[in-house]
Amino acid sequence: MATTTGNPALLTALRSAVGKRNVLTSPRATARFRKGYRTGEGPAIAVVRPGSLVELWRTVQACVAADVSIIMQASNTGLTGGSTPDGDDYPGGLVIVSTTRLSALKVIRRGEQVLCFPGTTLYKLEQALRPFGREPHSVIGSSCLGASVVGGVCNNSGGSLIRRGPAYSQLALYAQVQSDGSLRLFNHLGIDLGDDPESMLARLDREQYTEADIDPASDRWAHDHSYAEHVRDIDSEVPARFNADPRCLFEAAGSAGKLIVFAVRLDTFAREDETTTFYIGTTEPDRLTELRRTMLRDFDTLPIAGEYMHAEAFDVADRYGRDMFFAIERLGTDRLPALFAAKSRFDGMFGNGLSDRLMQWSSKFIPDHLPGRIRDYRRRFDHHLILKVPRDQVDAARKLLGELFPGTAQGDHFECTAQEGAKAFLHRFVAAGAAVRYRAVHRGEVEDIVALDVALPRNNREWVERLPADLAARTIHTLYYGHFFCQVFHQDYIVKKGTDPLAFEHALWALLDARGAQYPAEHNVGHLYVARPELARFYREIDPRNQLNPGIGHTPRGRDWTGYYGEHP
Repeated sequence: MATTTGNPALLTALRSAVGKRNVLTSPRATARFRKGYRTGEGPAIAVVRPGSLVELWRTVQACVAADVSIIMQASNTGLTGGSTPDGDDYPGGLVIVSTTRLSALKVIRRGEQVLCFPGTTLYKLEQALRPFGREPHSVIGSSCLGASVVGGVCNNSGGSLIRRGPAYSQLALYAQVQSDGSLRLFNHLGIDLGDDPESMLARLDREQYTEADIDPASDRWAHDHSYAEHVRDIDSEVPARFNADPRCLFEAAGSAGKLIVFAVRLDTFAREDETTTFYIGTTEPDRLTELRRTMLRDFDTLPIAGEYMHAEAFDVADRYGRDMFFAIERLGTDRLPALFAAKSRFDGMFGNGLSDRLMQWSSKFIPDHLPGRIRDYRRRFDHHLILKVPRDQVDAARKLLGELFPGTAQGDHFECTAQEGAKAFLHRFVAAGAAVRYRAVHRGEVEDIVALDVALPRNNREWVERLPADLAARTIHTLYYGHFFCQVFHQDYIVKKGTDPLAFEHALWALLDARGAQYPAEHNVGHLYVARPELARFYREIDPRNQLNPGIGHTPRGRDWTGYYGEHP
């Protein structure tokens, strides 16, 4: 069932708010909004696409008044199903509010900060900041898929840049559903917009404010100022960053769709153009451990990025991510959101997974995309690290790499050309979607993907997972890749037909708990993970009515948190 029972009064109100063409109700029109990129799907009363912040306010007002459940969605690029339906038992039925038309942004304070709307993409933000010699919190990874800036903040998303930690801001304009069922707007942007909600939002829509209206707001952070020192504490038993970390749960930050976020204000960062990328290979993981601990402990400046791939992830990305690599390299990232939308529409018409099978077939005609030296390292080594450092760190990095990876059968390294460096990082990026493609192509062999993103303690030295034989026997591929210096790893298990994915995942959780890991690390709980008590409490505090994204993190779906038992949601 693609739509739940109609609500004529609500549909009339929504059409009045945003126009008839922006209230989608047919199964075909709503399909791409109702099914997650990797997991999750379900019916909806409607998908609403507001074109202004005022329209968004009126949309949410209508939904709150009708007592329907609400899911906020940007680009639908999440990996844990947190912005799509999960089943058909939402109280009052479900309305999905798509924010893709709300993509405006404003560069403020001479480029040092930016104001982003709910649908602003990381790619668009990168483009806007380029003339200022600045860049956003994240510049590699999901920006290529059109992920939204606000979505990153609401999910405390991480990224590959070692110094910046999770996406975070204490400066936001958001609406909260009160316990009495009313809707209240909170302006914590540090921008004087007045007092009336619609007038305030209209001023933002029309950019009717000046630099004089913008308070420095020095008592609130627009990024995680403490992370650079935090990640250096290599002897801590607590992971560097994870979604349930109370230090990064603040109003919109970490809210996971439990608030209606209209805008966030974020710091930007000076772009470092003079960088050097090293490619490292080894058969001995302890060498990489020593590299990480030494650079975090002893170097005056932190590296820029350190991305890890295991050989099996390398191989699957090589074969099942080749067309994505080619598309990004040749077409550019700006066209990918439109291509993904077209892919979703195609699958909605002709069957789920057909587009993946066609694209995989076409990849046979794409020439070899990886440089010869990287191919040679794959033949020689199981563990691969791509390390980017700033100009003032190059000599120290060369010395340390020469000691740890001296050109032997146990470890080696080389300095990348600009092209080699770009291709190395791009190959690491496409690994994230390779498991999804493998499943689509091999449906007869694959039961499902069990995908975890895991934060290991900062003092951890045994970061290579060794699966028990009974679990290993149930997998076709185990893919390990991640942000090495933060000890955040993405672990994708492609499990054999007949395996119970849920039981397999629970067995993995037990192993991770024994290692002191936190999970999820940066993709948030969605509908795959159980929200830890501190995270569930935060959700209850900011959404006391439980009308927004109910059921996230396996919490109860009932209004007023019916069924919530404190420490055990």
